[in-house]
Amino acid sequence: MKQPSFLPLSQYIEYQPGEMQERADWFKKELQRRRTVRDFSTRPIPDGVIEDCLIAAGTAPNGANLQPWHFAVVKNAKIKSEIRAAAEKEEKEFYDSRASEEWLEDLYPLGTDHNKPFLEEAPCLIAIFSKSYGFNEDGSKKKHYYVKESVGIASGMLITALHYSGLATLTHTPSPMGFLNKILDRPENERPFLLLVTGYPAENAEVPDIKKKELHEIASFIK
Repeated sequence: MKQPSFLPLSQYIEYQPGEMQERADWFKKELQRRRTVRDFSTRPIPDGVIEDCLIAAGTAPNGANLQPWHFAVVKNAKIKSEIRAAAEKEEKEFYDSRASEEWLEDLYPLGTDHNKPFLEEAPCLIAIFSKSYGFNEDGSKKKHYYVKESVGIASGMLITALHYSGLATLTHTPSPMGFLNKILDRPENERPFLLLVTGYPAENAEVPDIKKKELHEIASFIK
């Protein structure tokens, strides 16, 4: 077994309490501006932005540092069209027969249905895959740990990075999503986790009139 190797923690920056509070407050307000968008402009995204956001997402903490994710970036119009067709097929079945009445009632305020034009209109789709296992140098399978948790954290960091860069996003999870493996030619050890739509919001974009829960509703402080 290879001996572990350690380096000094040289990039940590400590802030004074006042600056800590200022930074926390600024970041809170920055993320409170973030909204899920379903109306996208076709404007292209500047070169390098998606790449830098993916590198940022790749710094996410994960099980045993095995980094069990793959991000498939799709900008090709034909492939986006194929993804839309496959996703809408699954979504129509969901809305017509698979979703419970309670689920449909909860979705109603969001104004969603099986039509997903944003999958073609947005300039970029990022299909996020979780790797249930990897491979050793000899080709044998390599077990991955805490895969869902790791990919979930990385996905959240990617959404935050894209927002911070000035882009809007939509998290789309048609079920099942196996069609993504086929369309994007991904191997069997990868499972679709999330289809992230990103780009500029359309000039006439609207968002549902909804509110987030207050702090006391989402957190408890044990003294």
